[in-house]
Amino acid sequence: MTAKIKLGFVPTRRSVFSAPDALKYRDLTAARMKELGIDFVDIKDINPEGLLFADEDVAKIAAKFRKEGVDGIILAHCNFGTEYVCARLAKELNLPVLLWGPLDERPLPDGRRLRDTQCGLFATGKVLRRFQVKFTYLTNCRLSDPVFERGLRDFMAVCNVVKTFRHIRILQMGPRPFDFWTTMCNEGELLEKFNIQLSPIPLPELLAEVRRIRDGNGAKEELEILHDKTVIKISEPKVETVAALARAMRNLIEKYGCQAGAIQCWTALQGELGIMPCAANSILNDLGIPVVCETDIHGAITALMAEAAVMNESRSFFADWTVRHPDNPNGELLQHCGPWPISIAKEKPELTCPIAFDDEGSLSAEAKAGKELTLTRFDGDNGEYSLLLGNAKSVEGPKILGTYMWVEVENIKRLEEKVVTGPYIHHCVGVYKNVVPILYEACKYIGIKADLYDPIEEQVKAYLRGE
Repeated sequence: MTAKIKLGFVPTRRSVFSAPDALKYRDLTAARMKELGIDFVDIKDINPEGLLFADEDVAKIAAKFRKEGVDGIILAHCNFGTEYVCARLAKELNLPVLLWGPLDERPLPDGRRLRDTQCGLFATGKVLRRFQVKFTYLTNCRLSDPVFERGLRDFMAVCNVVKTFRHIRILQMGPRPFDFWTTMCNEGELLEKFNIQLSPIPLPELLAEVRRIRDGNGAKEELEILHDKTVIKISEPKVETVAALARAMRNLIEKYGCQAGAIQCWTALQGELGIMPCAANSILNDLGIPVVCETDIHGAITALMAEAAVMNESRSFFADWTVRHPDNPNGELLQHCGPWPISIAKEKPELTCPIAFDDEGSLSAEAKAGKELTLTRFDGDNGEYSLLLGNAKSVEGPKILGTYMWVEVENIKRLEEKVVTGPYIHHCVGVYKNVVPILYEACKYIGIKADLYDPIEEQVKAYLRGE
């Protein structure tokens, strides 16, 4: 389901330029946004003009936007604009800000300019920086220009990433496996820095819910998914346990008010239930509830960010960087035991055993091809956090057990060095869309470094400014 983002529409003017033209462009911009299906809240009831130019209106607009639950604001400079009230409003709301103004027309025959919009954008940009307000700039353009629509939609995706990141709560099902020192995280620091909250539960609580559901036939929907969408190579009692585990995780994620989960997938679980959780994870991942392996909290954060960047319209996959391609010099295998969403499989996946374990309950399938993949990883150590991100495309390669995809990047040695020197690990998240600019821009609002593994920063900036 596509994420719903609501913008606060703040048209602004300055008194020395044409008020009638400012009103004209307020209405033209609102009409264009309605035509594009943008959900927004205006300020027509704040003053007779429905424009921001007076200091006494800042508090009223902020109160209205909070009541309406807006996720970001657009400061639309319908003429020069009033930079200091724009900055005061943006500072008060602490939301992503889109700074934009419509391109001016040709000057009048007598030499007068009616709006002087670009100059006003320069002024507001400076004052926003003085107020230490982060903002996104959409180039001075016409309402009919394709870059206007693209910029608005990209900004809404940025708002979705920021909104998601600021309200993350993850169900932690068991501690990390002992051998996985790579997946340790600093729970207190995540809360203090980013308001990321963990809801840790012991494995016995999860196991009790699994047994309750299995004994009461409470996972009919999950069981139907497995029978309809996979080729079953395991016994029916094990299938029922996989389905019950999926329902149990879903119930507990809902109970604790979480958006994602991270599970200690081995080895205690196998001793108690006799299954791997991979296929159960897959079911939830297909529902848009990311569940990641090896209690990788940073991996769950990454998955939520990646899905927010695609406006929750498609599913992400949680993968290991594993081995180099045997033939392609810039190829790499993305693989995991079998937790990827069923919907991204090239063919009907098998419900079977994983590559490295004897216990049943994982999927085996190659993922669909993708020409525009984004690969990303949120991580940190020593108090510093960043988001590794870049592009890849799928390529042909040997058959592998588990869920997998062979990919090609621009320079595998450069990527390899990035992962090894950190703060990253062997886990990443992929999505079938180029959302590198979206995630890059979102990093400025959430206070982490955007770390591109290819030298494409100027290309990303050029795209964001409308080139």
